[in-house]
Amino acid sequence: MNSTKIKQTPIKTAIIPTRADDYPEWYQQVIKAADLAEISPVRGCMTIKPWGYAIWENIQRFLDNKLKATGHKNVYFPLLIPISFLEKEAAHIDGFAKECAVVTHARLVVNEEGKLVPSGALEEPYIIRPTSETIIGEAFSRWVQSYRDLPLLINQWANIMRWEMRTRMFLRTSEFLWQEGHTAHATITEAREETLTILDLYTRFVEDELAIPVIKGEKTASERFPGAENTYCIEAMMQDKKALQAGTSHYLGQHFAKAFNIKFLSAEGKEEYTETTSWGVSTRLIGGLIMVHSDDNGLVLPPKIAPVHVVILPILHKEEQRTDILAYCNELAQALRQLSYHNKSVIVEIDTRELTGGEKAWSWVKKGVPFRVEVGIKECQQNAVFVGRRDKEYKERYSQDRTTFINTLIEQLDDLQNTLFKRALHFQQSNTMSIDSKEAFYEYFKKDGGFALAHWNGSPEIEATIKQDLNVTIRCIPLMENPIPGKCIFSGEHSPQQVIFAKAY
Repeated sequence: MNSTKIKQTPIKTAIIPTRADDYPEWYQQVIKAADLAEISPVRGCMTIKPWGYAIWENIQRFLDNKLKATGHKNVYFPLLIPISFLEKEAAHIDGFAKECAVVTHARLVVNEEGKLVPSGALEEPYIIRPTSETIIGEAFSRWVQSYRDLPLLINQWANIMRWEMRTRMFLRTSEFLWQEGHTAHATITEAREETLTILDLYTRFVEDELAIPVIKGEKTASERFPGAENTYCIEAMMQDKKALQAGTSHYLGQHFAKAFNIKFLSAEGKEEYTETTSWGVSTRLIGGLIMVHSDDNGLVLPPKIAPVHVVILPILHKEEQRTDILAYCNELAQALRQLSYHNKSVIVEIDTRELTGGEKAWSWVKKGVPFRVEVGIKECQQNAVFVGRRDKEYKERYSQDRTTFINTLIEQLDDLQNTLFKRALHFQQSNTMSIDSKEAFYEYFKKDGGFALAHWNGSPEIEATIKQDLNVTIRCIPLMENPIPGKCIFSGEHSPQQVIFAKAY
């Protein structure tokens, strides 16, 4: 019996290449298609465009409110840090020395060839902040005198410069935006509680607002923040099964307090050093949003963080219908704007650009707006809307009574938010494997990989070997109430619990 092969027509996608074809390039093309950012003329830096910055503003707004609710107050410190400040904390300067951008001159002059050249060498060079522990530590030494000044809880929204060799927009750029919290406490207990409180705050924020499931854990000694006693983190899985560190919280002990003489007089009249912490998240979260939720048609945004919840697309085929259709769209927008979504008015945009209906719709698909509503003369006559939901295929649009759409929008937004989280959680869990032998471990990462849960004896030598052999690192030692001990799969020695290995960004 003869069999005929059926030639399959490739599915057309808005983003080329697809995730399956070339994940790194797909990521770059999603950023371009969604108009989030572009590479700047400055090496390793990016220009964040309005749609990308609107997402960052929402991240700022949500997180800023949460931090202020826990007693933290915002400050701003200088961009430039005297090099002598960094020299005071040896481990810190060792950790950042290769990433520092250095300012050595105070002005520019025109040379004999008519070119601008640096002039006026500074007596002491300045470092463009790679992080602000040192300059804030100097201020804390003046601000803290008594136990009554503690705890001191501050936060800064700022830009950071780390001279990266290999850059990728949002994930790793020479300059990026972030928030960095810095606190000083009277006791170890208070400082450690602060560190874990912030870790929990980050976890709830990333999971609840960004719909990204994360694993909380502690970094190994080799992965700690320079100068920290303990570094805690949240790790997320991207759609290529690599890990992304989504936030960190550091218990710094007295290292910076001793380096910068941050002392206080206790209630008993004894002079003591403070215990300090620092913690932060950055625009890297936008990279995480892209890589966790987006598809081969572009960006997909969880409603809680989306700059626009609903875009209304007037479909104007005949000029004589324009007035009626636009009036209908404005009435619909006004009704939707009266709704409250998690204590914030629903954000609605009407797209009146001179484009075809298809061009308009696809431009918003690529931007990831949760709901698209097309309105033509048919919808006006039937008091209806034609709806596209971003987590569904483009062809799965449906007609709905206008009143029903308005009355159920909040419920639908929550459903979309929850669907994205559950989808990402299922992906993470499906690609996390418990491994009990070295052979299986190496085989796992030589194939597709993912998150590997495996016992490890704490040896930095083993950790370094795995990184060299497979480009795999220990992402974190998961925080759990009752860890189960076992045997290290690499040495056979005792292991207090399984740790998470993965390739990472």
